[in-house]
This record gives sequence, structure tokens and C-alpha cells, in this order.
Amino acid sequence: MTSVIARSTGSTLHHIKRCWSGSLIGGKQCIRPSALPQSVVRNGSVPVCPFGTKFSVMGKPKVVFVLGPPGSGKGTQCEKIVKEFGYTHLSAGDLLREERNREGSEYGALIEDNIKNGRIVPVEITCALLENAMNKTTEATGNDRFLIDGFPRNEDNLQGWTKKMADKVEQQFVLFFECSEQQCTERCLKRGESSGRSDDNAESLKKRFNTYINDTVAIIKHYEELQLVKKIDASAGPDEVFEHVKAIFCEQK
Repeated sequence: MTSVIARSTGSTLHHIKRCWSGSLIGGKQCIRPSALPQSVVRNGSVPVCPFGTKFSVMGKPKVVFVLGPPGSGKGTQCEKIVKEFGYTHLSAGDLLREERNREGSEYGALIEDNIKNGRIVPVEITCALLENAMNKTTEATGNDRFLIDGFPRNEDNLQGWTKKMADKVEQQFVLFFECSEQQCTERCLKRGESSGRSDDNAESLKKRFNTYINDTVAIIKHYEELQLVKKIDASAGPDEVFEHVKAIFCEQK
């Protein structure tokens, strides 16, 4: 533990600064309840943050799943959450694309075939990539709060995550961005003009949306039954949507 803290002095100071900071909503300061320390413990000359981070021995990584149809603005909103609330954004799709492009990857061809055809990559691969990314981030920065974007997307994903990761993390809630197929498709096609993504085209988008309807909607309903879903109308512009997102995060304890 000491060696991790020693390597992360700068990030620790940054984290403590963020913990004491608040967000302004409607002219009022919103202090995140989970970010209010009762004390600041010092290990030598290095400040240690004692409330639910890597530096807390018993703490588990805190996870927010971010779900919604393709083009609902998940990535855009995650960027804003990262800046405002200090979470680390892990996109399941981005991790899979990085692994696909990694030289020598034994899963590259399999991942590409699934992505291109709008199918869901085997859960064992996705969970392994997510866990590895979380471990590396926490070790390097001390940050233990994660937005997992685009996962779980089907029952197999859910069962795989539950079996492999549920006991290792603290599930905070599911952030669900709701948006119509027509608007999502228009957004993705516009993004495809410059994104270079092989799945930002009309044919792949139709398959991806069908996968969302047939598989992911059931996952959202599952979490609704557990009263873990925070639903956002994603049809508005990104800044307006984020005002609602901020309110949800400020409610968290």
C-alpha cells in the first residue's frame, strides 16, 4: 500500500482536491456526500484519502453502468462526468476495438467479426479487458470510481459479470440514456463521417439497434426491478442532458 501511495503523490493530491470540490447546479453548490472526509490521514509527507478509494484497504471499486442505444450520447456524457465528478470512463466497445487492433491479439479477428455484424463479443473477453483496465487505473492513479459504458449488453454479459466481478465491485447504479432509433441513427451516421468506425454505417447500425432491442432492453428491465436504474431523456442537446446527469450524481451518497 505504501509503495502505491508513494508512486501516486500527485494523483492523490489531485484526488483530495476533487473530493473537497463541489458542482454548481442552479446556482447552488452540490457537494458530493461520498466525497466529504471526516479526516485527512497523513502517511509521512504524503496525504492519504480515507474515503472509499484505492487508499482504503477495505474499499471496492465503485461502478456505474452506462447503457442506452447506439448514438444515445453515452460517450459524450461520460466525458462530462469524468471532468465533473472524477470517474474513470471505461468503454467496453473501445477496449474491444483496442484489443482488436493490438498486434498479435489472438482475439482480434473474432472481435472484428462480432463488431462488424452487430453481435456481442463473448463475455469472457469483455470482462477480462474491463477488469484489467480497472486494475491498471487504480494502481496507477488511485482512482476507484468507474463508468462502464456499453456493458452489460445481454443476459450472457450479465451472468458473466455477476460470476466474475460482482463480488469485487460496489455497484452504484445504472445510468440509462433513452433515445429514439431514428435520432440515434442520424447521430451515428453523422459521427461516421469522421469517426472511422467500421460500425458507423446504416447496415451495421440496424443490426446494432436490433441487438439493443432484443438483448439490452431486458438487462435494463432487470436493473429496474432492483431499483438501480436512473433514466435520462437523451433526445435533447448534450449540455441540457448533462444538467439531469449532474443532478443524479449529486444525489449519490
